[in-house]
Amino acid sequence: MHALRRTLGIALGLVAAILAAAALYVGTACLLMVWPRAPDAPSAEPQPRVPAWVLSNGVHTDLVLPLQGHGMDWSGVFPATDLAAPPPADAQYIAVGWGDREFYLHTPTWGDLTARRALGAVAGRHTALLHVTRLRRADLNARAFALPLTPAQYARLSAHILHALPGGTARAVPGAHYGRTDAFYEATGRYGLFFTCNQWTGQALRAAGVPMPAWTPFDFNITWQLAPLAPGS
Repeated sequence: MHALRRTLGIALGLVAAILAAAALYVGTACLLMVWPRAPDAPSAEPQPRVPAWVLSNGVHTDLVLPLQGHGMDWSGVFPATDLAAPPPADAQYIAVGWGDREFYLHTPTWGDLTARRALGAVAGRHTALLHVTRLRRADLNARAFALPLTPAQYARLSAHILHALPGGTARAVPGAHYGRTDAFYEATGRYGLFFTCNQWTGQALRAAGVPMPAWTPFDFNITWQLAPLAPGS
């Protein structure tokens, strides 16, 4: 009986430690939201804005950028020939997200998620990929949040994305698609408990000069201070 109580006590202690660690993880992420990194100093002259958004599915974030123009041609970096089918003629944007290779390739829906893949991603066992999708303006919805980027910020954001490509060159993963208008590309870095897909998005925005918390493990760390897309806009 004494041994059973001791074992039960150890088990309860482990559960309590796991819950405390999870609470600390989430609490730290929430606390850092109130201390975002300062934005670029405003220019004395009004500047044009590049149409860009953060797109969230409630867990994962992508950066949505113009396919062409504003000093960057993404169609040359991520060509349409990498897609499973020609994109619609009005697909004028790309969504770029970063994440764990095994999770990306084998979890197209949450129903495909397994404990092994989730633990592998958290442990940082796998290399990363970029997921790039061609989008139409009509594909954006209430989960899109406006990024008021200046041309200079957009140039820095673009450079950060290009830096995520090994050697600065996009290498598509053959046959890897979720649908007809997306592709996966080899990327630098490893996903982990302290460097998630959302941390990559936050890092990219900080590099561009957008005010962001120092650590953004969750989507809400990024979107809470951005304006959601208005219906019909």
